[in-house]
Amino acid sequence: MKISLLIVTHNRLSALCELLESISRQSVQPFEIVVVNDAGERVDVIQELYPELPIRLIHLDENVQHVNARNVGVRELTGDVIMLSDDDDYFTPCHIERMSKALEDADFVFSDAEIVSFEERGATRFPVSRRLFAYTADIEDMRVFSTYVPSGSMYKRRIHDEIGYFDPAMHHYWDWDFFLRVTQHARAKRVPAASVIYAFFDGGGNQSSDLGETRKNYLDDLSEKHGLGDLPTANFAVLLEEPAMKKRESESEIVWDGKPMISRLAQQTEGGQPK
Repeated sequence: MKISLLIVTHNRLSALCELLESISRQSVQPFEIVVVNDAGERVDVIQELYPELPIRLIHLDENVQHVNARNVGVRELTGDVIMLSDDDDYFTPCHIERMSKALEDADFVFSDAEIVSFEERGATRFPVSRRLFAYTADIEDMRVFSTYVPSGSMYKRRIHDEIGYFDPAMHHYWDWDFFLRVTQHARAKRVPAASVIYAFFDGGGNQSSDLGETRKNYLDDLSEKHGLGDLPTANFAVLLEEPAMKKRESESEIVWDGKPMISRLAQQTEGGQPK
């Protein structure tokens, strides 16, 4: 099994280094790491900081947005298994080992996560709150509210040959769309361990705020594509408290020690300690 890790980044060097630090600590290492820099400031320093990691950098001169950038990366991968990650999430040390074992009798695997709010101090993010994100993944339930966390998910590359690439038209909901398409054609499995540390921003991050008009339009496009009907549009945190979501809550193994991920960038610039 040759695991290709795909990361898309844009002007988040400190967080990207924390992600790479977590990869350097994995019990099983990826075959290659392709980092697509979506026209942000150059990040060549990561190859100097982590020379033992098989990092290949692709720098885009034009910002093509995150979904298109992922598709650029997928086309460059050479492994037979793909693992995805946002540039501001990271993983506990046995994540890749656990996921690769789960993939032995599946085509597509995804894990639970801990949703974490961070406070930035220099080049390090310090956790200030954490919440288990672990839910049953019945397909009908996933058509109402997706709990698929793409970071850390792993799947066989041939899936792209069968269903195509990520759909840029879905924009914010590219991952939900991908999950629904994959599960129509492949064996999917949830891994009940919260080995993904998922960065959550209370001030308006990817899933934190109420839907604006543009996001609502993308949600409508997703619904029309998959015949999902009327979908809930409330604030992310509010939705998790709805009775239907409370019923989906599931047990999961807690594997994170709650400590910050001190990267080599932080060690070089600040000694890795808060001021």
